[in-house]
Amino acid sequence: MPDLFFYGTLQHVPLLELVLGRKAEDLQLSRVELADHSVYAVQDQIFPMIQAEPGGTAHGLLAQGLSDNDVARLAFYEGGFEYDLQRRTVTRADGTTATAQVFFPAPGTWQPGGPWSLGDWVDNWGPVTLLAAEEEMAYFGRVEAATIARYAPATLMRAWAKLAAQARKTGDSRDVAEDVIVHRRNRAYFDYFGVDEIELQHRKYDGTMGPVLKRSALMQGSAVIILPYDPLRDSVLLVEQFRAPPFLIGDPEPWIWETVAGMIDPGETPEQAAHRECMEEAGLTLNALHYAGGAYSSTGSSTEFVHLYIGLADLTETISGGGLDTEGEDIRSRILPFDTFKQMLDSHGFKNLQLLAAAHWLIRNRDRLRGS
Repeated sequence: MPDLFFYGTLQHVPLLELVLGRKAEDLQLSRVELADHSVYAVQDQIFPMIQAEPGGTAHGLLAQGLSDNDVARLAFYEGGFEYDLQRRTVTRADGTTATAQVFFPAPGTWQPGGPWSLGDWVDNWGPVTLLAAEEEMAYFGRVEAATIARYAPATLMRAWAKLAAQARKTGDSRDVAEDVIVHRRNRAYFDYFGVDEIELQHRKYDGTMGPVLKRSALMQGSAVIILPYDPLRDSVLLVEQFRAPPFLIGDPEPWIWETVAGMIDPGETPEQAAHRECMEEAGLTLNALHYAGGAYSSTGSSTEFVHLYIGLADLTETISGGGLDTEGEDIRSRILPFDTFKQMLDSHGFKNLQLLAAAHWLIRNRDRLRGS
């Protein structure tokens, strides 16, 4: 059975156990060093890479007693990111050596950044990585490793949203552990979005447990919605882009006028995401943000939680061709005088729910914003 040397995130035993799908208590784990190598953070990523470096020392964890299935699961977790196993000799604290396999990145795949710290990674990215790995490993044997890697940013985005959801309380909580019984949960689909299926019972208002229900949910990250408003010129800015779901349902007008909107990236606050999205979609720098509330976009079908904002800005120019090419976006913007905007709102000229919610908040608070 092969022995492996972990220099990066898999030194974190909770992650290692999650990837293996079992407890690591029957493995022999020991701290070792790999001479003439160093570990660096990967540029623009949250995981590290190792490279040969004369005089360097890579500290890590030697895992002995791994099964062939363990190695297959590890290769699935690492392989889609262009990491391959190579043999190296590592040294224990007592000076003895061992031969182990090490996951090395394919040459030129990643660019090194600064030195990488396991402790800093655990503090900053450990919890979200565990949630992402839990979803990814559910597809072991069902999805190619390259597919897992392709949608890793979206998986992390969903994991970041799960962390936020766990802290989301209004003070009206019930005992979920006592009032909900899960019989089966299946991760049915993995892509930019995920789909989970579940069979469960929940306690009814009369105190009894209800029947077993079969439900599914579109698994998404959290999002920000920003309606740009210029209180000096009393105008708003809208963006328009093609939307596939209205097209799929047969709507003859799938180019939809909306607010600026986008998903919250891992590590971002909603406010940071709002500023970034306004620049990406509308070339717009915001002067201030006013929070208009947060809610699930569709509690019966989706996990998406949206944060609504009114963004104060100087609205003097529109753009065409906004958005990111990497996301297939083609966006144009339009500035409307508030009276025209309200008239279109009252005549049901908009089809985007988030736009309606932000607009009604603006109507209630417009005088205050203009006065300030």
